[in-house]
Amino acid sequence: MIKAFATVPAGFTVFSDATEMTFPAGEQHIKTQAGSTQTPSHVLISGADANDFVSAAMWIDHARQGGHTVTAQIPYLPGARQDRGTPFGAQVYANLINSMGADRVVCFDPHSLVMPALVENLAVVHSDEVIAASLPPHDRGYVGVIAPDAGAVERARRAADALGLPLYRATKERDFATGKLSTFQCEALPESGRLLVVDDICDGGGTFMGLAQATGLPKERLDLWVSHGVFSGRAAQITSAYGRIFTTDSHPGHGNPDVNATVIPLAAFLEAGATA
Repeated sequence: MIKAFATVPAGFTVFSDATEMTFPAGEQHIKTQAGSTQTPSHVLISGADANDFVSAAMWIDHARQGGHTVTAQIPYLPGARQDRGTPFGAQVYANLINSMGADRVVCFDPHSLVMPALVENLAVVHSDEVIAASLPPHDRGYVGVIAPDAGAVERARRAADALGLPLYRATKERDFATGKLSTFQCEALPESGRLLVVDDICDGGGTFMGLAQATGLPKERLDLWVSHGVFSGRAAQITSAYGRIFTTDSHPGHGNPDVNATVIPLAAFLEAGATA
Protein backbone atom coordinates (compact mmCIF):
# COMPACT_ATOMS: atom_id res chain seq x y z
CA MET A 1 0.00 0.00 0.00
CA ILE A 2 1.20 3.50 -0.83
CA LYS A 3 0.66 6.64 1.20
CA ALA A 4 -0.07 9.72 -0.87
CA PHE A 5 -0.05 13.24 0.53
CA ALA A 6 -1.30 16.69 -0.46
CA THR A 7 -1.51 20.18 0.95
CA VAL A 8 -4.76 22.06 1.61
CA PRO A 9 -5.43 25.82 1.33
CA ALA A 10 -4.85 26.25 5.08
CA GLY A 11 -1.27 25.07 4.53
CA PHE A 12 -1.48 21.67 6.23
CA THR A 13 -0.24 18.40 4.75
CA VAL A 14 -2.92 15.70 4.73
CA PHE A 15 -3.54 12.33 3.15
CA SER A 16 -4.45 12.74 -0.50
CA ASP A 17 -8.13 12.38 -1.35
CA ALA A 18 -7.05 10.67 -4.59
CA THR A 19 -6.89 7.09 -3.34
CA GLU A 20 -5.68 3.82 -4.81
CA MET A 21 -8.04 1.09 -5.95
CA THR A 22 -7.86 -2.12 -7.94
CA PHE A 23 -10.21 -2.98 -10.78
CA PRO A 24 -11.81 -6.46 -10.73
CA ALA A 25 -9.50 -7.50 -13.57
CA GLY A 26 -6.49 -6.64 -11.40
CA GLU A 27 -5.31 -3.28 -12.76
CA GLN A 28 -4.22 -0.60 -10.31
CA HIS A 29 -6.02 2.74 -10.48
CA ILE A 30 -6.54 6.00 -8.57
CA LYS A 31 -10.01 7.19 -7.60
CA THR A 32 -10.16 10.99 -7.65
CA GLN A 33 -12.51 13.44 -5.95
CA ALA A 34 -14.40 15.98 -8.08
CA GLY A 35 -13.88 19.57 -6.91
CA SER A 36 -10.91 18.73 -4.69
CA THR A 37 -9.02 21.75 -3.35
CA GLN A 38 -5.94 19.71 -2.48
CA THR A 39 -2.52 20.17 -4.06
CA PRO A 40 -0.73 16.80 -4.47
CA SER A 41 2.75 16.87 -2.96
CA HIS A 42 4.36 13.45 -2.51
CA VAL A 43 3.81 9.71 -2.43
CA LEU A 44 5.56 7.26 -0.09
CA ILE A 45 6.39 3.71 -1.21
CA SER A 46 7.75 1.29 1.40
CA GLY A 47 9.05 -2.14 0.51
CA ALA A 48 9.35 -3.77 -2.89
CA ASP A 49 5.82 -4.74 -3.97
CA ALA A 50 5.59 -3.97 -7.70
CA ASN A 51 1.85 -3.28 -7.36
CA ASP A 52 2.70 -0.37 -5.05
CA PHE A 53 4.98 1.12 -7.69
CA VAL A 54 2.22 0.89 -10.29
CA SER A 55 -0.25 2.51 -7.87
CA ALA A 56 2.26 5.29 -7.18
CA ALA A 57 2.77 5.80 -10.91
CA MET A 58 -0.99 6.17 -11.33
CA TRP A 59 -1.13 8.74 -8.53
CA ILE A 60 1.83 10.64 -10.00
CA ASP A 61 0.14 10.68 -13.41
CA HIS A 62 -3.02 12.07 -11.79
CA ALA A 63 -0.96 14.80 -10.08
CA ARG A 64 1.10 15.68 -13.14
CA GLN A 65 -2.00 15.92 -15.35
CA GLY A 66 -3.28 18.47 -12.85
CA GLY A 67 -0.13 20.53 -13.38
CA HIS A 68 1.47 19.68 -10.03
CA THR A 69 5.11 18.92 -9.17
CA VAL A 70 5.42 15.81 -7.01
CA THR A 71 8.04 13.75 -5.20
CA ALA A 72 8.27 9.98 -4.83
CA GLN A 73 9.70 9.00 -1.45
CA ILE A 74 11.24 5.53 -1.79
CA PRO A 75 13.31 5.11 1.37
CA TYR A 76 14.15 1.47 0.63
CA LEU A 77 15.38 1.26 -2.96
CA PRO A 78 14.28 -2.19 -4.16
CA GLY A 79 16.92 -3.99 -6.17
CA ALA A 80 19.82 -2.01 -4.71
CA ARG A 81 21.47 -5.27 -3.57
CA GLN A 82 21.06 -6.69 -7.09
CA ASP A 83 23.81 -4.43 -8.37
CA ARG A 84 25.70 -7.01 -10.43
CA GLY A 85 25.20 -10.16 -12.48
CA THR A 86 22.29 -11.39 -14.55
CA PRO A 87 19.55 -10.30 -14.34
CA PHE A 88 20.74 -6.81 -13.43
CA GLY A 89 18.01 -6.20 -10.87
CA ALA A 90 19.13 -2.70 -9.96
CA GLN A 91 18.64 -1.55 -13.53
CA VAL A 92 15.26 -3.27 -13.83
CA TYR A 93 13.94 -1.56 -10.69
CA ALA A 94 15.55 1.76 -11.69
CA ASN A 95 13.72 1.58 -15.02
CA LEU A 96 10.47 1.02 -13.14
CA ILE A 97 11.10 3.99 -10.85
CA ASN A 98 12.14 6.26 -13.71
CA SER A 99 9.00 5.35 -15.66
CA MET A 100 6.81 6.63 -12.81
CA GLY A 101 7.55 10.20 -13.89
CA ALA A 102 8.13 11.80 -10.47
CA ASP A 103 9.78 15.22 -10.52
CA ARG A 104 11.99 14.16 -7.60
CA VAL A 105 12.82 10.83 -5.99
CA VAL A 106 14.14 10.61 -2.42
CA CYS A 107 15.72 7.47 -0.99
CA PHE A 108 17.44 6.56 2.26
CA ASP A 109 20.85 4.92 2.64
CA PRO A 110 21.00 2.92 -0.62
CA HIS A 111 23.02 -0.30 -0.50
CA SER A 112 25.71 0.78 -2.96
CA LEU A 113 26.53 3.55 -5.42
CA VAL A 114 25.32 1.50 -8.38
CA MET A 115 21.55 1.95 -8.25
CA PRO A 116 21.54 5.64 -7.23
CA ALA A 117 23.46 6.33 -10.45
CA LEU A 118 20.62 4.70 -12.41
CA VAL A 119 17.67 6.55 -10.86
CA GLU A 120 16.80 9.93 -12.36
CA ASN A 121 16.29 13.07 -10.25
CA LEU A 122 17.39 11.25 -7.11
CA ALA A 123 18.19 12.78 -3.72
CA VAL A 124 19.86 10.56 -1.11
CA VAL A 125 19.37 10.88 2.64
CA HIS A 126 22.38 9.31 4.36
CA SER A 127 22.13 7.32 7.56
CA ASP A 128 24.73 9.32 9.49
CA GLU A 129 22.46 12.35 9.85
CA VAL A 130 19.60 10.17 11.13
CA ILE A 131 21.91 8.31 13.51
CA ALA A 132 23.39 11.53 14.87
CA ALA A 133 19.94 13.00 15.47
CA SER A 134 18.54 9.82 17.03
CA LEU A 135 21.38 8.24 19.02
CA PRO A 136 23.44 10.87 20.84
CA PRO A 137 26.58 9.03 22.04
CA HIS A 138 26.49 10.63 25.51
CA ASP A 139 22.98 9.22 26.03
CA ARG A 140 24.02 5.67 25.17
CA GLY A 141 27.60 5.64 26.47
CA TYR A 142 29.07 4.65 23.11
CA VAL A 143 32.84 4.46 22.80
CA GLY A 144 33.03 3.41 19.15
CA VAL A 145 31.32 2.32 15.96
CA ILE A 146 31.90 -1.05 14.29
CA ALA A 147 31.66 -1.72 10.54
CA PRO A 148 30.62 -5.40 10.30
CA ASP A 149 32.26 -5.99 6.91
CA ALA A 150 34.17 -4.24 4.14
CA GLY A 151 30.98 -3.11 2.40
CA ALA A 152 29.83 -1.26 5.52
CA VAL A 153 33.05 0.67 6.18
CA GLU A 154 32.17 3.93 4.43
CA ARG A 155 28.66 3.97 5.94
CA ALA A 156 30.00 3.22 9.42
CA ARG A 157 32.80 5.79 9.03
CA ARG A 158 30.26 8.51 8.29
CA ALA A 159 28.29 7.49 11.37
CA ALA A 160 31.42 7.44 13.53
CA ASP A 161 32.41 10.91 12.32
CA ALA A 162 28.89 12.23 12.96
CA LEU A 163 28.99 10.85 16.51
CA GLY A 164 32.59 11.90 17.15
CA LEU A 165 33.67 8.31 17.82
CA PRO A 166 36.44 6.01 16.56
CA LEU A 167 35.71 3.39 13.89
CA TYR A 168 36.55 -0.29 14.22
CA ARG A 169 36.49 -2.66 11.25
CA ALA A 170 35.42 -6.26 10.98
CA THR A 171 35.68 -8.68 8.07
CA LYS A 172 33.90 -11.82 6.88
CA GLU A 173 33.99 -14.22 3.97
CA ARG A 174 30.99 -15.24 1.87
CA ASP A 175 30.62 -18.18 -0.46
CA PHE A 176 28.62 -16.55 -3.26
CA ALA A 177 27.55 -19.95 -4.58
CA THR A 178 25.81 -20.88 -1.31
CA GLY A 179 25.51 -17.55 0.51
CA LYS A 180 27.21 -19.09 3.57
CA LEU A 181 29.19 -16.72 5.79
CA SER A 182 32.40 -17.61 7.60
CA THR A 183 35.71 -16.38 9.04
CA PHE A 184 34.49 -13.36 10.98
CA GLN A 185 37.25 -11.22 12.44
CA CYS A 186 37.30 -7.84 14.19
CA GLU A 187 39.93 -5.31 15.21
CA ALA A 188 40.81 -5.06 18.88
CA LEU A 189 38.04 -3.20 20.71
CA PRO A 190 37.99 -1.02 23.86
CA GLU A 191 37.90 -2.96 27.13
CA SER A 192 34.81 -1.13 28.37
CA GLY A 193 31.87 0.88 27.06
CA ARG A 194 29.15 0.21 24.53
CA LEU A 195 29.77 -0.14 20.80
CA LEU A 196 27.35 0.55 17.95
CA VAL A 197 27.39 -1.76 14.93
CA VAL A 198 26.24 0.14 11.81
CA ASP A 199 25.05 -1.32 8.52
CA ASP A 200 22.31 -0.72 5.97
CA ILE A 201 20.20 -3.89 5.91
CA CYS A 202 19.33 -6.69 8.32
CA ASP A 203 17.62 -9.58 6.59
CA GLY A 204 18.09 -12.83 8.50
CA GLY A 205 20.80 -11.45 10.79
CA GLY A 206 23.61 -13.90 9.99
CA THR A 207 26.24 -11.20 9.54
CA PHE A 208 25.46 -9.62 12.90
CA MET A 209 25.43 -12.91 14.77
CA GLY A 210 28.82 -13.84 13.30
CA LEU A 211 30.22 -10.44 14.22
CA ALA A 212 28.94 -10.62 17.79
CA GLN A 213 30.57 -14.01 18.24
CA ALA A 214 33.84 -12.74 16.76
CA THR A 215 33.99 -9.83 19.21
CA GLY A 216 33.27 -12.05 22.20
CA LEU A 217 31.33 -9.19 23.78
CA PRO A 218 28.13 -9.65 25.77
CA LYS A 219 24.91 -8.07 24.49
CA GLU A 220 25.17 -5.45 27.23
CA ARG A 221 28.07 -3.93 25.29
CA LEU A 222 26.69 -4.17 21.75
CA ASP A 223 23.90 -2.21 20.05
CA LEU A 224 22.91 -2.51 16.40
CA TRP A 225 21.81 0.09 13.87
CA VAL A 226 20.40 -1.08 10.54
CA SER A 227 18.86 1.49 8.24
CA HIS A 228 16.43 -1.01 6.70
CA GLY A 229 14.93 -3.63 8.98
CA VAL A 230 13.73 -6.41 6.70
CA PHE A 231 13.97 -8.82 9.66
CA SER A 232 13.13 -12.02 7.80
CA GLY A 233 13.64 -15.67 8.68
CA ARG A 234 15.78 -16.09 11.79
CA ALA A 235 16.24 -12.35 12.40
CA ALA A 236 14.94 -12.68 15.98
CA GLN A 237 18.23 -14.39 16.85
CA ILE A 238 19.97 -11.02 16.95
CA THR A 239 18.13 -10.14 20.16
CA SER A 240 20.35 -12.66 21.94
CA ALA A 241 23.50 -10.80 20.89
CA TYR A 242 22.54 -7.10 20.93
CA GLY A 243 21.14 -5.03 23.77
CA ARG A 244 19.29 -2.53 21.60
CA ILE A 245 18.37 -2.81 17.93
CA PHE A 246 17.62 0.38 16.03
CA THR A 247 16.09 0.73 12.58
CA THR A 248 13.79 3.05 10.63
CA ASP A 249 10.33 2.69 9.15
CA SER A 250 11.76 2.44 5.62
CA HIS A 251 10.68 -1.18 5.08
CA PRO A 252 7.52 -2.99 6.26
CA GLY A 253 9.67 -5.55 8.07
CA HIS A 254 10.64 -2.99 10.70
CA GLY A 255 7.64 -3.97 12.82
CA ASN A 256 8.62 -7.62 13.32
CA PRO A 257 7.52 -8.16 16.95
CA ASP A 258 10.10 -10.88 17.54
CA VAL A 259 12.88 -8.36 16.91
CA ASN A 260 11.16 -5.52 18.80
CA ALA A 261 13.45 -2.89 17.31
CA THR A 262 13.40 0.75 18.28
CA VAL A 263 12.02 2.40 15.13
CA ILE A 264 13.08 5.88 14.01
CA PRO A 265 10.51 7.64 11.76
CA LEU A 266 12.00 8.96 8.53
CA ALA A 267 9.28 11.39 7.40
CA ALA A 268 11.05 14.59 8.45
CA PHE A 269 14.38 13.48 6.96
CA LEU A 270 12.79 12.49 3.65
CA GLU A 271 10.92 15.79 3.41
CA ALA A 272 14.14 17.70 4.09
CA GLY A 273 15.94 15.60 1.48
CA ALA A 274 13.33 16.48 -1.14
CA THR A 275 14.10 20.19 -0.80
CA ALA A 276 17.87 19.97 -0.34
